[in-house]
Amino acid sequence: MSGIQNQDSRKTKIAIIGAGGWGEQHARVLSAHHQIELCAVVGRTQERTRERAEKYHARSYTDIQAMLEQEQPDLVTICLPNQSHFDATLTVIEAGIPLLVEKPLVFDIAEADRLLDEAAKRNLFFAINFNHRYAKPMQLAKRTIEANKLGELVFGTWRFGGEGGNEHPYGNLIETQCHGFDSLEYLMGPIESVMAEMTDITGKGFSSMSISLRFKNGAVGSMTGSYDSSYAYADTQFLEVNGTRGRVLIEDTVRRFSYQEAGSETAEVWQAGYFNDREREFHRTFDLHVEQIIQAFRSGQAPPVHAEAGLRALKLAHAAIESFHSGRRVRIE
Repeated sequence: MSGIQNQDSRKTKIAIIGAGGWGEQHARVLSAHHQIELCAVVGRTQERTRERAEKYHARSYTDIQAMLEQEQPDLVTICLPNQSHFDATLTVIEAGIPLLVEKPLVFDIAEADRLLDEAAKRNLFFAINFNHRYAKPMQLAKRTIEANKLGELVFGTWRFGGEGGNEHPYGNLIETQCHGFDSLEYLMGPIESVMAEMTDITGKGFSSMSISLRFKNGAVGSMTGSYDSSYAYADTQFLEVNGTRGRVLIEDTVRRFSYQEAGSETAEVWQAGYFNDREREFHRTFDLHVEQIIQAFRSGQAPPVHAEAGLRALKLAHAAIESFHSGRRVRIE
């Protein structure tokens, strides 16, 4: 795995491709990290990119290839609009540069396969940002399940709904509910099959959906996702994992975690205290992931979340699309 090994005194030189809203989070985190030199920001609009780069003391570019040749970064992060990932990612991979990409990996399975194959040929460090894994409630849920406090897992439920557009007929499923697929498999293991219903009644593609799941361990599950809801609603995101000995609940990703033993009327609850702004802020989940990415990269280890997880979520989404149109259960290898 290509990376910087045994270079504790040398900073890791990183460039960002993307000057949009989430690109701001990349710039914020990377520019503040003591082991990172943020060297460049690449954007589509010259003035906006220049402003972003100057804010974080980096150089600005509007051409990816020119930036790679001039800066020769150790690692590149890519945070472009959801359907603009493939070309930029392939350019970085073909240049032989390790990288971190935002979800979704891409929308097309053949493109995902191409990116992973090209990166594997070059033995590149290739990470993806499934940052929900790094929320404090998710980490607590993972530890609770690994400690066998839930017993045998029986079912899991995921719900995530907010506002969204109509740029792709399955945009919500692929670019947003990928977090649901990844989170449920992170906690409960591989999904074996799916059955899906979707609706396009609001004219924004198939923007709301309900998906039934079966896990390889015998558990079952459900996912409800929507771009026809509101992120202002309480519990706009909700995750439950239920077992024979107890259950865990995650509310709004970072807001609240609870564990309750079966038969007990008392639950153990975590929620951020009055001064704990860091752990109740969604954006800070990226800070925690970046820290693990940098340490893995600098020590020559594999990414904490490999880009293969992006392909896995995409395959699950395409299985759900096939199920919806065929009206049958679809198995996933």
